[in-house]
Amino acid sequence: MSAGKVLLGILAGVASGAVLGILLAPEKGSDTRKKIIKKGDDFTDSLNEKFTEFFEAMSKRFEQEKEKVSNFVNKAKEKTEDIKEDIEEDIKKEAKKGTKVV
Repeated sequence: MSAGKVLLGILAGVASGAVLGILLAPEKGSDTRKKIIKKGDDFTDSLNEKFTEFFEAMSKRFEQEKEKVSNFVNKAKEKTEDIKEDIEEDIKKEAKKGTKVV
């Protein structure tokens, strides 16, 4: 079972428990409705905060990985240039010696 399904199940259980607790409490209907609305708003705010934290963490992780890839590409380019320069130097040395380069 995926972590997302488990989290969703837990959140649904908590929400339904809170609603049942409020509905079964011996209070006036108007007070109960106000409590239900307040709990719903609190739950929505909490969920919104969790999603915001999740997306911020994923964005930060994406930027870190993007930077790693960029650094890797730059190092590969530098290494390629070094190898190219070495080959060109070898060709020039061989040309000065008068040997045929294949």
